[in-house]
Amino acid sequence: MSHPVERPRRLRTNAPIRNLVREVDLHPDNLILPLFVTWGKNRKEPIASMPGVFRHSVDLLPEILREAWEAGIRSLLLFGIPEKKDESGSEALNPDGPVPQAIGAIRASFPDFVVMTDVCIDEYTTHGHCGLVKGDRIENDPTLEILAQMALLHAQAGADVVAPSDMMDGRVAAIRTLLDTHAFTDTLILSYAVKYASALYGPFRDAMMSGPQFGDRCSYQMDFRGSREALREARLDREEGADILMVKPAIAYLDIIAKVAASSDLPVAAYQVSGEYSMIMAAGANGWIDTDRVMIESLTAIRRAGAQMILTYFAIRAAKLLRS
Repeated sequence: MSHPVERPRRLRTNAPIRNLVREVDLHPDNLILPLFVTWGKNRKEPIASMPGVFRHSVDLLPEILREAWEAGIRSLLLFGIPEKKDESGSEALNPDGPVPQAIGAIRASFPDFVVMTDVCIDEYTTHGHCGLVKGDRIENDPTLEILAQMALLHAQAGADVVAPSDMMDGRVAAIRTLLDTHAFTDTLILSYAVKYASALYGPFRDAMMSGPQFGDRCSYQMDFRGSREALREARLDREEGADILMVKPAIAYLDIIAKVAASSDLPVAAYQVSGEYSMIMAAGANGWIDTDRVMIESLTAIRRAGAQMILTYFAIRAAKLLRS
């Protein structure tokens, strides 16, 4: 009887050995917590399609900020929900809007958080698109000015990182130029460089009340059937001045994360989006999977693919589990 010469199982004998040879680690420092900030006071609104996730008014942020900090989370991404919307998304440039107010509140109470802000007008417009609209066309170049002004407003309020998620051509260059002109040369740009037109964004659009009122976003977000375009988008944003490149979504796009990470010398982020979160939560609630184990496995897979940082609605839960 012949016996195997190579025995890979020796490296799996027990937990200490498995830990000794592991290739990647997942740490709370790798996780970024998305927060939905809404107008008004004393508002904590549950999002039905995202169990455990809420919209918070600025005055109620300290509770979740404290929980995040104690869990080991050090980075946040803010999304704003205005009281009123219009065709041009004018509330995106309101210095008293939810996001600038939230930045100020975080800086006052939790100054050591890395504060990131989403830069896009879809949640501020009545039509729900990420750019200004003319007829049935999403206008690219006229949108760049409002995106750059929005990023500047957030930088002036104290944001460390601005994150354009709109997928308009040239928006990183427009933002970098305006920030530098106003002496915000140290403000980072985390570009949603590779953002696919995905069906996995549904719960997020419920949270933000920002679904398109006509058509879809396929004319500016990427076609999920391709990968070469991802490298082109990442290269262009790198050349325009991005500091970090993001791939979105994550789990169905691990190949894209790996390709972007291999092709660029910039840090790579990935967004475990609302649909990914909600599917895991729903399956766990039905007893079909172990929620915590699948959560950690999915986040580790994203790290293994090459993402140094992960935006996830599991951030606090995962951080607590990792630290325990």
